[in-house]
Amino acid sequence: MIDLKQYGYNENNLTPASFDAGEKNIAGETGASGTGLLPARITAVHRERYELVCRNGAQFGKLKTSVYYGRDEQVFPTVGDFVIISEVRGGDSLIVETLPRRSYFARLDPDPVGGKQQAVAANFDYVFIMTSLNQDFKLNRIERYLVLSRRSGAVPVVILTKADLAADAGEIVSQVQDFAHDVDIIPVSVISGMGLDRLGKYLAPAKTAVFLGMSGVGKSSLLNALMGQDVMEVNTIREDDSRGRHTTTRRQLFTLSSGAMVIDTPGMRSLGMWEAEDGLSETFSDIEVLLGTCRFSDCTHSTEPGCAVNAAIENGELPASRLENYLSLKRESAYAENRAAFLRKKQARNKAIAQFSKHFSKKTRNGEF
Repeated sequence: MIDLKQYGYNENNLTPASFDAGEKNIAGETGASGTGLLPARITAVHRERYELVCRNGAQFGKLKTSVYYGRDEQVFPTVGDFVIISEVRGGDSLIVETLPRRSYFARLDPDPVGGKQQAVAANFDYVFIMTSLNQDFKLNRIERYLVLSRRSGAVPVVILTKADLAADAGEIVSQVQDFAHDVDIIPVSVISGMGLDRLGKYLAPAKTAVFLGMSGVGKSSLLNALMGQDVMEVNTIREDDSRGRHTTTRRQLFTLSSGAMVIDTPGMRSLGMWEAEDGLSETFSDIEVLLGTCRFSDCTHSTEPGCAVNAAIENGELPASRLENYLSLKRESAYAENRAAFLRKKQARNKAIAQFSKHFSKKTRNGEF
């Protein structure tokens, strides 16, 4: 049996069939001259090529066309995914299966034409939600990240970077704690070293954390500090609005000296909701607990009499901005869910048409029509 612990994967999350597959030799099936199937982890994604690591070291791989573009389509792998590969001597390995994910982070594709799910990372234990304590700091941005992080299946941790720039970092921590509830909030500074020791409990051997945040929040600087060397270029931010330029241009997995792994991601200016109902309920539990207590069951929480949410705002128990952000994210999530349902129906219809066309063409060639 192949041990996946060295890749940060708990084998209890895999099916027995996945382990059995790792012992089979499919050289005859694939036409490859490899010695059988091996588990591997995706460390970076290029256009049609993947960087990966397995027990034989780092290498490149490509998708097996008949598996990923055939009738029974596999989930396309992203950074952090565990896959089964068939090694090819003198060439790229063939990726033949994407293994089950224990956590997954996606966002709505910012392309208005695409409007579909865009993979960010998979198989991580913690989401480091990173925002810097400069003039571009916004509380509602943290709320947005919390919603999607909680949906991912991993534990969110809020990292307040550049804490040396804040006049009172403790006050900001209190503001975030008001709506983040039990989420750990850690102010850090790579210049003074403040807070770096508190990250240790999340960066244990075989654990994986994914960095999420906008450009300029200090993801690359923090990664360099954790790695103990400059593995990422660091750019300056614009002085007029404290916003950064893209340093990280692709998602990539790094291994720390502790044995922990970090997935660095490009800064995301836009973070669209993607079927995030569960994340909304957990992030805005203080609002949702009031929803069933309004006088009218279809209350929109605007001008209706007997609205429990507006009463909480008037009593000072709930900030009005919190309700505004909740309703905005709720509308965005509903749109994403409707869009996802439409795309699924469209994909199923196109697949059915393609299968019918193939069947019709075959019968035509055989003279059955």
